[in-house]
Amino acid sequence: MTQEFEGKTEKEAIDLAIESLGLERDEFDVEILETEKSGLFNLQKKVRIRVHISETIVSSASSGPENDFEHAIIDFVTNVTQRMGYPSEVGVQFRDPGKIGLKLDSPHSNILIGKKGKNLDALQLLANVVAGRLDDGDTRVVIDTENYRQRREENLIRLAQQVGDQVKRTKRSKLLEPMNPFERRLIHTTLNNVAEIATKSEGEGLYKQVRVFYRGMEDQ
Repeated sequence: MTQEFEGKTEKEAIDLAIESLGLERDEFDVEILETEKSGLFNLQKKVRIRVHISETIVSSASSGPENDFEHAIIDFVTNVTQRMGYPSEVGVQFRDPGKIGLKLDSPHSNILIGKKGKNLDALQLLANVVAGRLDDGDTRVVIDTENYRQRREENLIRLAQQVGDQVKRTKRSKLLEPMNPFERRLIHTTLNNVAEIATKSEGEGLYKQVRVFYRGMEDQ
């Protein structure tokens, strides 16, 4: 498994990888992909790295069920992916108060994720419907595979920053692609404290769009 990270220095990029992946430094290898420099003295500006994680470490990141609720949810997700024709091994990736994360290991991960993660979102929605019947909705289920949600989150944060800079420069609003509630909230949060920039959601249904606009110029 590989994943990319960026930082102002190599150490900053590696520290971000450690925090995001929940691993120790000796549990992965680092490949320097790009170093951007600028300025009169060619000072370092940005470092992009690729982290290589062994399959042993990846597989050990999930565990089996610990109670009847976890057994039921894992069995449900396993059966659904089996009936879809894209079987996967399902394990518990994390346990937080009121939330449990499930990890899918499958050779069909790309199909299970779907375009913009919509297949994964649909599977997660079904799992949460079942979870609500099992424990009155007290536990939320998060489903991931190939670390898609973490990668998607990082990409959306970068997108929000880039679009914010563009709107500040042009003073013209920008309408982003349809997103689920979590993704929209991430855009709003990223730009919430950026001077002169504001955001709002537009549209109906689950997948709405976020408009990023220059304050006082919503219609442009």
